[in-house]
Amino acid sequence: MDAPTTTSSDDGTSGGGGGWFTPRRPPKRPEDGHPQPPGADAHQAPEGRRPASIRPLGRPEGPVPAAEPFAEPGERPSDEAVNEAAAGSADGSASSSAEERILAAASVGPSPAVQPRPTPPPVTQSAPPPVVKDSVTQASVAKPSRPVSPDAALVQRTMAEIGPVADQVTSYFYALLFTRHPDLRPMFPAAMDAQRDRLLKALLTAAEHIDHTDVLVSYLKNLGRGHRKYGTRPEHYPAVGECLIGSLSRYASAIWDEETEAAWVRTYTTISQVMIDAAAEDELRAPAWWFAEVVSHDLRTPDIAVVTVRPDQPYPFLAGQYTSLETPWWPRIWRHYSFASAPRSDGLLSFHVKAVPAGWVSNALVHHARPGDVLRLGPPGGSMTVDHTTDSGLLCLGGGTGIAPIKALVEDVAEHGRRRPVEVFYGARTDHDLYDIDTMLRLQQSHPWLSVRPVVDQRAQLPDAVREYGPWNEYDAYLSGPPGMIRSGMDALRDVGIPEARIRHDSVEELVVAGD
Repeated sequence: MDAPTTTSSDDGTSGGGGGWFTPRRPPKRPEDGHPQPPGADAHQAPEGRRPASIRPLGRPEGPVPAAEPFAEPGERPSDEAVNEAAAGSADGSASSSAEERILAAASVGPSPAVQPRPTPPPVTQSAPPPVVKDSVTQASVAKPSRPVSPDAALVQRTMAEIGPVADQVTSYFYALLFTRHPDLRPMFPAAMDAQRDRLLKALLTAAEHIDHTDVLVSYLKNLGRGHRKYGTRPEHYPAVGECLIGSLSRYASAIWDEETEAAWVRTYTTISQVMIDAAAEDELRAPAWWFAEVVSHDLRTPDIAVVTVRPDQPYPFLAGQYTSLETPWWPRIWRHYSFASAPRSDGLLSFHVKAVPAGWVSNALVHHARPGDVLRLGPPGGSMTVDHTTDSGLLCLGGGTGIAPIKALVEDVAEHGRRRPVEVFYGARTDHDLYDIDTMLRLQQSHPWLSVRPVVDQRAQLPDAVREYGPWNEYDAYLSGPPGMIRSGMDALRDVGIPEARIRHDSVEELVVAGD
């Protein structure tokens, strides 16, 4: 299953965050120079201001050692150059100008307490791909009801101002980024039509909810760890921050002032430092990525396959988590899939993949992958795991390929030998889509504490079925499936009395809402 939402609603180009960081060895691919469709009109607003220095937390003021800057301090592209890039960048997306000033003014790196080992040389011929997943979806996010900090208020005011021109902000962000730092362009997929808004949306949503520390810190740490597979280094963060703030100042010029700029600098600094420190800590104990050989490919339906791989070294993870995955057919395009089993003694990993229209990664895995093919895996992520310190029952809702992590959770409970009740609702639109029902029923036969209820409905009203059973007030709930199912499932579970703190899933849009 695709995490944090599902494979059923994406085109297969999402990944760990954005795609804007320099790989250890920038790839040289012929397709990188191909022109792309024009983007938004960059003449609709004045060029964005250069913000004050963005420096990660704990950095002293003063001179900064040169850290492989992308451009000389003070250098700025002409409006003509930026507008041309906005019209011809890979997806028409663009960015504003802030990166060089920050890079020249900030001493960037992990906090002094963390001293990562040197970056090892690359061990593959394909360059690290762009940061793309763990970005926030476009679903509406509830505004916090509790008081907000002055910085958060200014950030939210900016968000409201740029809302009507969000596409233009995105286009300008990328255009400026590629104009000022053309060496970053090869890190992105050749076609960026689907990726274009993921990076900016993730950053903006994190910034808007900067007061929700309990939610965002965990999310940003996972994001920072995931960035390692793209060759991300601390000195790259100020570059992106400058372009981010420059694009905001351009399209929010009516309200932009020094106070707003300072709020965004502080906010982005906080975000980036959490990610930098998490990556540095992870570098001490784990590789940036794993190679994994396909050992079996089981086509369950014409568009769903169970793909099992053998990593080249031990891969630690927990049942209910997910990973990012890159195929050799689409370098630099990563997609997220949940593990379809608890950790196995043989070290093998299985994924349930549904091929979706225009899904590059999903179609490659379903229709092209065969035993012997080698994939790449990013680090594990996600918090939809079982708390084995309690005896609470588990209420699990799995829609479509969302049954994959649910199956892993059932196996995890069985391995721990605790006889706690587990209720699984397996939803699908047709009987044909219940591709793994036999596996789930066999588990039910083996474990008397497990109940599996298939729910077939053309309208996919899986959450409605939950209301017919219960009570569920003593259960921890787990949701896995399409974004719409997760949103309606959250509502249904709250309606039947399950506290929000006991509802687990890995949809980032809902993760942010949970902080309200």
